[in-house]
Amino acid sequence: MKKRVGIFVSGGGSNMRALVEDMGRDHPAEPVVVVSNNPHARGITWAQDAGLATVVVDHYPFGRDRAAFEAAITEALAPHDLDLICLAGFMRVLTAGFVTHWRDRMLNIHPSLLPKYRGLHTHARALEAGDTEHGCTVHLVTPELDDGPVLGQVRVPIHAGDTPDDLAARVLVQEHRLYPAVLRRYAAGDRAPLML
Repeated sequence: MKKRVGIFVSGGGSNMRALVEDMGRDHPAEPVVVVSNNPHARGITWAQDAGLATVVVDHYPFGRDRAAFEAAITEALAPHDLDLICLAGFMRVLTAGFVTHWRDRMLNIHPSLLPKYRGLHTHARALEAGDTEHGCTVHLVTPELDDGPVLGQVRVPIHAGDTPDDLAARVLVQEHRLYPAVLRRYAAGDRAPLML
């Protein structure tokens, strides 16, 4: 029985596409629904064109009431009977209640070598610190931001003269390799960290 996966996006969804395309081959999981907080997310359009079910729960009408926003997401997810959630550029911080409900069943991709540079602007922060390498991490989501157990990492060298955009582009290529590989292993029951 394949694991049923929901993928959460807020923008273009390039990591979502990498996950969906990998699940199109022999895989222990299948994409069931794509969820977004942004009704204009290009990732939702791509998912619809690919024939996937989509759910949009715009966070703006909920203001600061994150629990109500998440309750609406939970209600929308119910018919899809998910086993796993993959956050793929979902730009909302989830409450401890939501995260705890999905404990050990929610993965995230983050553009740094965690535990370094939790949060935003990771590429600029790595350059400002004078780091010689950067990268990306897939981790389990816990109530603490970008703090869950590491499931996989890829290291990317930092070159002289790199801008944050240069570095982001090179890291993104590796995100598209790492996330599908980690999901494939995790859905099959392998939780050992993968270092590519």
